[in-house]
Amino acid sequence: MEGGGRPSALQAALLAAGTGLTALFYSVYRQQARLARGLQGARRLRLDGELRAVLLEAPGRCVPYAVIEGVVRTVKDTLSSQFVENCKGVVQRLTLQEHKMVWNRTTHLWNDYEKIIHQRTNTTAFDLAPLEDGAGVAVRVMKPLEAAELSLETVHEKFHPSVQSFPDVIGHYISGERPKGIQETEQMLKVGAALTGVGELVLDNNTIKLQPPKQGLRYYLTSADFDALLKKQESSAKLWKILTILFGFSTCAVLFFLLRKQYRHHRERQHLKQMQEEFRQAQERLMREVNAEGGEMLKNACVICLSSAKSCVFLECGHVCSCSECYQALPEPKRCPICRQAIIRVVPLYNS
Repeated sequence: MEGGGRPSALQAALLAAGTGLTALFYSVYRQQARLARGLQGARRLRLDGELRAVLLEAPGRCVPYAVIEGVVRTVKDTLSSQFVENCKGVVQRLTLQEHKMVWNRTTHLWNDYEKIIHQRTNTTAFDLAPLEDGAGVAVRVMKPLEAAELSLETVHEKFHPSVQSFPDVIGHYISGERPKGIQETEQMLKVGAALTGVGELVLDNNTIKLQPPKQGLRYYLTSADFDALLKKQESSAKLWKILTILFGFSTCAVLFFLLRKQYRHHRERQHLKQMQEEFRQAQERLMREVNAEGGEMLKNACVICLSSAKSCVFLECGHVCSCSECYQALPEPKRCPICRQAIIRVVPLYNS
């Protein structure tokens, strides 16, 4: 604590940082908990003949948040892999990622650096069909790229190392950047892959569509089953809850420490005021006693404590103004309270 009982800049910064982080973690926790509650309340439907009847009976022919599990089936054309033969899919993502080493001037170390220099995603219309072969209905998947978890399988991955000459190596060391190469990746959502979709289910004319939900709920297209997805979301909410509690307790501890310091400082100030008041009252009482006994006692009283009699002579100034106890309490270098001249020596004063 600084003078006046105010918190120091470091203590104020710790309190502000703790409060900000606690508020941030709590906001993320509320969002994750809301998503987990949304998944818990999602309606699980099967791709069978009753699905159409359920939608016909639903308000607006819509289930706001539904869970559908099926396999990917193309509607018309399929996308072919550029690197793997006989690999068909409905979503294709091609990525070129640059890898290089960058010199850190602060730590004086080479750090890995990765940057996506090109990415292209191709899609084609597809349905979710029943897992079991036989009669059933298909659900058209809309806007798959807006899904929070779009499970794509990596079908091709190749690293192309950079070829450097000796002058290039010298130049890279001087510039602080050393290229390592280019990572080429192809990811696909294959035809026939098992997929769990969570979103808004609507009946549009004769087509059942799965599309991004409203009311701030999250759209999922994942290869994991629904139970695993729900458990993952609940674990995420639990983690953010623990972080919120930890940082909340830490912030409360810092606040309690500052308030305790402030309270102790307040108590000390009150105690000091009480002592000053008691001293003032003692002085007034002494003055009344002195006035009652006459001026002679006041004339011989020590000018510092006003209670003991004068008992020493200060040399070289010659003033007789203090008792021996108050002389001993004078700060170094000792000076006469009357004229402020340095005291060379002290001669005891004896009154007969």
